[in-house]
Amino acid sequence: MASEPDFLPKDFIQTAEGLHFAIVDGNPEDDRLLCTLRYVPTDDGRLRKLGTAEAAAFLQEHHPDYLRLSRRLDAVLPAVPVECVARHIRPRDRVRTLFTGQPCSSLEAKTCRLLGLFAAEELNLAEFGLTGSLLIGAQTPASDIDLVVYDPSTFDAARAVVAKATADGRLSAPGEADWREAYERRGCTLGFEDYLWHERRKFNAGLIEGTKFDLTLVLPRPLDPVQPAAKRGPMILRATVTDDRRAFESPARYRTDHPRIGEILSFTHTYVGQARTGERIEASGLIEALPDGTERLIVGSSREAPGEYIRVLHDDTL
Repeated sequence: MASEPDFLPKDFIQTAEGLHFAIVDGNPEDDRLLCTLRYVPTDDGRLRKLGTAEAAAFLQEHHPDYLRLSRRLDAVLPAVPVECVARHIRPRDRVRTLFTGQPCSSLEAKTCRLLGLFAAEELNLAEFGLTGSLLIGAQTPASDIDLVVYDPSTFDAARAVVAKATADGRLSAPGEADWREAYERRGCTLGFEDYLWHERRKFNAGLIEGTKFDLTLVLPRPLDPVQPAAKRGPMILRATVTDDRRAFESPARYRTDHPRIGEILSFTHTYVGQARTGERIEASGLIEALPDGTERLIVGSSREAPGEYIRVLHDDTL
């Protein structure tokens, strides 16, 4: 493996069995990588994408050895031993290969044009990566473009470019049907109109020539890993966000003025960038107790996180 930060969220790994996992946490536990199973090989040599429940059932039946209780996250997760990684597939490398050869598909050509739009606004493409189906060659004409950005300032600039290019017509905003498809796929606890209000102001997603793309921030070196904690039970709280500077990280972090819960962490992408400093929010999740006696609220104890959410409170809900 490489000597740079070896494994990062949104990287893919392939095992000897041909299973493709997306890394969700770059800090190995007991030499195991916390992942989510995304693709399995088919008899005809292709890759088939799995949903969350289907992936969990597949591993339980065929590879229970890839499931492990994470002491740090206090949950059973796919955890692949580093020694079982047959191939490490990096999003940065995929961006480089896009521009060193002729795009083989219309989706790759669109991706090149999208990256070119960011480059034309003087953003450094060395800070971009390409994950998801396009990273591993499993894309179809209906696939999305999943971009990763590794520098916070470049990520903020990229969102500003999306906002600007959407306003002047170079890009398009997702339509209501696009948002509803994403909403139903994520299994969001919020009502659709509430979900839509939050998503439309993030500018971390858009359309290029009818194809949806999204932007995700990944820090090559996390400022501080998620500390081990013990789950204590569910809680719904209301508080004011006092610091949103890490709202687009993974996990997203929000500091609050709550007398008991000083920090909210979201492990589901739905609630990344959900609230801004000074906004009053309501959050539902699981309390975790840290070794130092403090507590935090976790939103996203599973991928869909049923019953867990973060939402901004408006005047009529205060």
